[in-house]
Amino acid sequence: MYSKAAKKRAIELFYQYHRSWSAVVRELGYPSLGALKRWIIDYEQDAKNALDESPRKRKSKYSDVQRQTAVDHFFEHGQFITKTVRALGYPSRQLLREWLLTDPRYDISLRSRTVMVKPATPADVKAKAVEALYKREVPARKIAENFGVSRETLYAWKRDALGENFPAKQTPSLSNEEKNQANITPEVSDLQVRITELELQNDILLQVNALLKKDLGINQLNLTNREKVQVIDALRDRYSLNTLRNALRLSKSSYFYQRDAIAKGDKYKAVRPRLKIIFEQNYKSYGYRRMKMELDDEGIQLSEKVIRRLMAEEGLKVTITRCRKYSSYAGEITPAVANILDRDFQSEVPNQKLVTDITEFSIQAGKVYLSPLIDCFDGQITSWTIGTSPNAELVNTMLSTAAKVLPASEKTIVHSDRGAHYRWSGWIELMDEFGFTRSMSKKGSTPDNAQSESFFGHLKTEFFYNRSWLGKSIDDFTQALNEYIEWYNTKRRKKVLGGKSPQEYRQSKVA
Repeated sequence: MYSKAAKKRAIELFYQYHRSWSAVVRELGYPSLGALKRWIIDYEQDAKNALDESPRKRKSKYSDVQRQTAVDHFFEHGQFITKTVRALGYPSRQLLREWLLTDPRYDISLRSRTVMVKPATPADVKAKAVEALYKREVPARKIAENFGVSRETLYAWKRDALGENFPAKQTPSLSNEEKNQANITPEVSDLQVRITELELQNDILLQVNALLKKDLGINQLNLTNREKVQVIDALRDRYSLNTLRNALRLSKSSYFYQRDAIAKGDKYKAVRPRLKIIFEQNYKSYGYRRMKMELDDEGIQLSEKVIRRLMAEEGLKVTITRCRKYSSYAGEITPAVANILDRDFQSEVPNQKLVTDITEFSIQAGKVYLSPLIDCFDGQITSWTIGTSPNAELVNTMLSTAAKVLPASEKTIVHSDRGAHYRWSGWIELMDEFGFTRSMSKKGSTPDNAQSESFFGHLKTEFFYNRSWLGKSIDDFTQALNEYIEWYNTKRRKKVLGGKSPQEYRQSKVA
């Protein structure tokens, strides 16, 4: 309770300080913002009654009809207070006694039988109750319960001890920090806000670097929602949730969704190691499409989108490196033949269209050359030779080996570029001997031999570029290259073949 003078002082300052609620509270130290707003509203509606110090009378809980009914029931049914209360369900026994005292039928004999005289409350108990009410460490209702009285009785003790105009609640004094805060200018306040924002941004960047191992210069708004939640949870002991969410521009629903998802754990925990094994076993060459084919064969059903995300999270990325292409062109040694394939690398049957070329590998131990013969039907390597010199023996041996496994009745076309190996007399004689038809690309036209170039691209990317060959001998490299080609023929999945390897595809067509 505040006096009329205290209310008047607060209302005057409100208008003096250009209707500023906080300025009034900061100046006087009372009341609360809510109480001041009620004072102003009451004052603007009725200035005279707003400053009236008389206590407001509470509206009776029961109507006059209910009151008279209870009194009549008492006199008409044996004059029992307890039974009357039980029969009607109201009021309390004490309130019914008060109603009976005002009725003319209530004589002295009834008074001695119904009125219970309570012992007077000691003065020291009243003093302690009033002190507790003034300090207000707990609500007034709780204080009244502790002293075994009603809330109205508690305030009556206060009025008897301190008077009507004395405040019922102690006004908290401003601390030194609050007093200093009240004297801060707007410019200083803006600087303090800016400093707080910079400290928050710095703490967020430090947590991004510590938790997520990302560079300090990263834009924090580019983080995923899951990463933002991890940063927020790490800083909750220093900043409020709303402050952190606003700084990272994360909605409340997204925060709680991601927090629940993190609490549930990783449902792909079991499949992650299998992804790594498949990736390593296949020369780190499988993207998410061929990875899905492998998992489907193992009975693990995951969408391509999920596999792509898991591979990205595990760092399973196919590396692609471009290097200088080896060229075996040595001029027009012999007349060139026509380009029979004319870039048509589609073949309906095996052993009909074969392409060949030479590629070079440069390692620490020296240079190694590969000469493969590739079937356009399914991309299978029909035969191949590996050597340390790109000579005639390299290509002639490859052709002789292929002739041993190819049916003699096949009308096979062997297509090559215009390299010197395919224009020497030894190559031409072998082609005629085995009954093969020669076909050559145009000069300097790589697309004319695209089938070979495609194989060399996969070979270099999957086998050569993503591995270290330091300390490896020529024999070690040759063995590894042979193993890769065997894997390429028997296990490497090709999407154009329906996810099968060349060998599996050929067997399915022959059967």
